[in-house]
Amino acid sequence: MIIDTPEVQDIDSFSRLEFFKEVYGILWVLVPILTLVVGITIGVLVIVWLEREISAGIQQRIGPEYAGPLGVLQALADGTKLLFKENLFPSRGDTRLFSIGPSIAVISILVSYSVVPFGYHLVLADLNIGVFLWIAISSIAPIGLLMSGYGSNNKYSFLGGLRAAAQSISYEIPLTLCVSSTIDIVEVQSKYGFWGWNLWRQPIGFIIFIISSLAKCERLPFDLPEAEEELVAGYQTEYSGIKFGLFYVASYKPIGWNISIPDIYVSELFEINKTCGVFGAIIGIFITLAKTYLFLFIPITTRWTLPRLRMDQLLNLGWKFLLPISLGNLLLTTSFQLFSL
Repeated sequence: MIIDTPEVQDIDSFSRLEFFKEVYGILWVLVPILTLVVGITIGVLVIVWLEREISAGIQQRIGPEYAGPLGVLQALADGTKLLFKENLFPSRGDTRLFSIGPSIAVISILVSYSVVPFGYHLVLADLNIGVFLWIAISSIAPIGLLMSGYGSNNKYSFLGGLRAAAQSISYEIPLTLCVSSTIDIVEVQSKYGFWGWNLWRQPIGFIIFIISSLAKCERLPFDLPEAEEELVAGYQTEYSGIKFGLFYVASYKPIGWNISIPDIYVSELFEINKTCGVFGAIIGIFITLAKTYLFLFIPITTRWTLPRLRMDQLLNLGWKFLLPISLGNLLLTTSFQLFSL
């Protein structure tokens, strides 16, 4: 059978068109993900710069001031230095666990950001189990820390990994109980407007959530997994270069996530998203980030205010104090929901 040349050209054009459609679809899926990753990286640099400036103000000393205006490029310079430093491996350690550990810690944090709403329905994955998905994914991070500590063949690193796992388990339970009444992040928060703040609706749960978040993020007074005076640097002791930088990112990004949970959509309160389109989305992102960075004063100030707890005090606080209060708060919330029906 003989096929005419125009028919062959039409088939080739159709094939190329389908190929370009597939490439366009793949790129359209990757653009939001890459945008989120770039935004998270920039957010880490901003958080590091803010912590250094606020810490300097609290201690009445001069903070970073030479790298760029007001020292804003100091964090970028430190990240660039870590990127080009040599990666060292322990001679008798497990190199596979040693290399996989930081990746697991960072990937779990990055994936958990997919359910963070930056505006009304401006979220990468709008799921009705957003908070529980975040808790499930972020629970993987301590596994990476434990693998890093074990693979380093160092007693300080191994103790730091064990402490990280025990601390995460102890404080994830009260944290989960506190957010169990707020499963759908987008709908629940946007429905109530200003009074949708979890600070007003769940004051007891909010306090428990903040304490549990500080412990989950390993911030003072709960930084026992990497206590410098005891464990050198904990599970990070044997790391250098980009792997140490990954731990740096993994330690700072949960702060912004956890603080952004008690969120409000002020743009929805004034119906900005419904009337202004793109401008309303930008306003929603700005308000969410502004409030998140405002709440970052809590972990930064507690770092230079409260002394470090002992390991037995940390576990007792989680199991004997926060867990019963969070269970009572959940029972109280459920009772109110039943009586309001």
